[in-house]
Amino acid sequence: MTDRYAVIGNPIGHSKSPLIHGSFAAATGQDIAYSAIEGPLDGFADTVHAFRAAGGFGMNITAPFKLQAFDLATDRLERAELAGATNALKFEGSRIYADNFDGVGLVNDITRNLGVAMKGARVLLLGAGGAARGALLPFLAQAPAELVVANRTMATAAGLAGKFAAHGRVVASGYAELAGQRFDMVINATSASLKAELPPLPAEVLQGAGLAYELVYGKGLTPFLRLAQNAGVPRLADGVGMLVEQAAEAFVWWRGVRPDTRAVIDRMTIPLI
Repeated sequence: MTDRYAVIGNPIGHSKSPLIHGSFAAATGQDIAYSAIEGPLDGFADTVHAFRAAGGFGMNITAPFKLQAFDLATDRLERAELAGATNALKFEGSRIYADNFDGVGLVNDITRNLGVAMKGARVLLLGAGGAARGALLPFLAQAPAELVVANRTMATAAGLAGKFAAHGRVVASGYAELAGQRFDMVINATSASLKAELPPLPAEVLQGAGLAYELVYGKGLTPFLRLAQNAGVPRLADGVGMLVEQAAEAFVWWRGVRPDTRAVIDRMTIPLI
C-alpha cells in the first residue's frame, strides 16, 4: 500500500514540497504519495487528525501553522523544543512526533553544497523570528567563533541569545550596534526581501564577508543580495538549497533513506541576476 504524506499550509499553492518529495521518492524507489493540503486557519488540528485517520504517515508544516503543529505534538525533539516551532510531524500509533529541520537544512546547504565552513567563523544572523530560532542550535553545533543575532527589537534578540547561551557563544545586537563590525558570513532570516525591502543593516558590515545568504528563494537578486554584491561579497546564495535540504532531512526521518539533493537543487535554482 502506498504511504501517504503531505505538506499543510495556508496558502499552499506555491509550495514546492510535492515536487521535491516526489523527486526524492522516484530516485530512491520509495512508494509514497505526497500531496499539498490548504488547512483552514481555524481548523488546523482537525485537518491533521483527519489526515492521520485516512492513513497519513507524516506531514511537513509551513506558514502559518508551525506554532500550532508544535502545540499539537505529543513528543518534541530538541531542535523543535528550542525553536518553539516545528516544520515536520511523524505519526506513530497515538504519538505525534515533532522536529524542526529548517536550521539543519540551512547548515547542510552552507557547509556541504556551498563548501563554506562555519567552524571558527564570525556569523551574523539577521532576524529573531521563527526562521532564526530554528537555525540557532544547528549553527552553534558547527562551533562558530561567535554567532551574533541582530534584530530590530533588541529585547527579542537578547531573549533568544539567552535561551541558547548554553550551546555556544551567541550575542544579541541591534542593527545600529553592528556598525564597524566585520563577519565571515551574513544570513538574512528576516522577511524584508518578501516585500523587496532591506533590513536596516549598515552596508559596511558586509565588507570582507565571504558569504551572503538569503533565506527567501526564487526572487533573484534581492535587495539584501544586491547590497552584498555591491559590497564585494564573493559568494551569494538564496534559500533554495535550504528548502531542498530540510526536505531531505524530513524524508530521512520518515523513510530511513537519504536522497541525493544535488539534482533537485539544480532543477529549482533560479540565477541570481
